[in-house]
Amino acid sequence: MTLAIGRGVSLKPYNTFGVDGQAEYFAEVADEQALREALAFAEANRLDVSLLGGGSNLLLLGDVPGLVIRMVGQGRRLLREEGSRVLVEAEAGEPWHPFVTWTLGQGLGGLENLSLIPGTVGASPMQNVGAYGVEVKDLFAGLTALDRQTGELCEFGLVDCRFGYRDSLFKQTPGRWVILRVRFWLDRHGPLRLDYGPVRDRLREQGVTEPTFATVSAAITSIRQEKLPDPARLGNAGSFFKNPIVDGAMAAAIKARWPGVVVYPQPGGQAKLAAGWLIEQAGWKGYRRGDVGVHKDQALVLVNHGNATGAELLALARDIQGSVEARFGVALEMEPNLLPRP
Repeated sequence: MTLAIGRGVSLKPYNTFGVDGQAEYFAEVADEQALREALAFAEANRLDVSLLGGGSNLLLLGDVPGLVIRMVGQGRRLLREEGSRVLVEAEAGEPWHPFVTWTLGQGLGGLENLSLIPGTVGASPMQNVGAYGVEVKDLFAGLTALDRQTGELCEFGLVDCRFGYRDSLFKQTPGRWVILRVRFWLDRHGPLRLDYGPVRDRLREQGVTEPTFATVSAAITSIRQEKLPDPARLGNAGSFFKNPIVDGAMAAAIKARWPGVVVYPQPGGQAKLAAGWLIEQAGWKGYRRGDVGVHKDQALVLVNHGNATGAELLALARDIQGSVEARFGVALEMEPNLLPRP
């Protein structure tokens, strides 16, 4: 075996919360051959396997038994053109924002609303990441993944992935599929998505009268930099809770009692509530307990002020969930994956 496998490796550098914990065994995998070697090592030694990307959607609860595989393969390419549409592909370990920046540099639109989202390309379909009116599924063209049950490479189309709000087949069946590369259809002349008022407002503030892919990306980048703390300075995993989706009657009842609630109409008479607003109204914005807390400017973001543990962050998250449910009758769902799984 040529793959380097470490033992007792700290995972603190590999999660944006900056929480410490050791992997019993650890390997960085750059391609399919290395992945198969790592999985063979785990099978031969009867080890559980945990997969790690950019660590930006992860809450580390302690030491992780078994083998932690970190996907680090990088590469991006233009595959083919069909009129103004261009099929692009990137390896799973490619950092997401540099990939978006690269597509914009190629004159391709579609991903600009997803600028400055942390993580890797391989993780983006798992969460069906989205922001400012665009989700990965809107540009998705396909992906290649290894089936750990059969050892076969499989190709997935849009329907196969079962995309939902911050959800997919890969999140529903954790550990079975290892995503190796992802493809997107982008467009040289595609329409801009300016549905969100804050984006239009920021473009006006920046003096942009004729928006382009690049200026929309710059506007969204500046908004995100103001709203969300830099993990390099303050440990966090971005938005910690999903915006809850409730039926229309419940949303109407909440709005009748709290007129300021932020509500986004959804198909089928449902409504999406702004989780950050609910958390702020429950009194958590800026809260601190030792080294764990809620960001002072964005109630959706839990932060590590120094040496917080994953268990402390999880306890705070559960306290917030209980508080919001007691006040509004709404259950909040956490976004980050927990490792090791409880």
